[in-house]
Amino acid sequence: MLHQLTFTQILRTDQVTAWKFISDPRNLARITPAEMSFTIVGQPSENMYPGQIIQYKVSPLAGIKMNWVTEITHVKEGKYFVDEQRFGPYAFWHHQHFIEQVESGVLMTDILHYKIPFGLLGKLVNALFIRKKLGHIFSFRYAELERLFGGPEKK
Repeated sequence: MLHQLTFTQILRTDQVTAWKFISDPRNLARITPAEMSFTIVGQPSENMYPGQIIQYKVSPLAGIKMNWVTEITHVKEGKYFVDEQRFGPYAFWHHQHFIEQVESGVLMTDILHYKIPFGLLGKLVNALFIRKKLGHIFSFRYAELERLFGGPEKK
């Protein structure tokens, strides 16, 4: 079964600044919870491009290190990019990152499609753990980006 999660956020910055930050893979560790022990293997280019391969080590569960490899499959400079898992913990991972200038700053939208391996067991693990863990990761990311750029103005 394919699952979808969508997250949106307003950042008080301009589109160029937001793009420069979110499209640089070296910033991923800054917006990932410390308990994930997220590290990039090697030195990825700061200029994102289609076909770019990024290798990570991550500990999503009980400190167990896993290798994760993603490919940047689509890029429209300043507007969006897509990363897809090539090797890692998911049977399928397709993550779209969109930004657009709006009156109050930059609207950032993440659309994530993922599939867990192991059939019925995977469905159970998703319901009990993975969906919540992904929610936690994106909540942390939301808070960190708001801390870095500011959030929507309060009325």
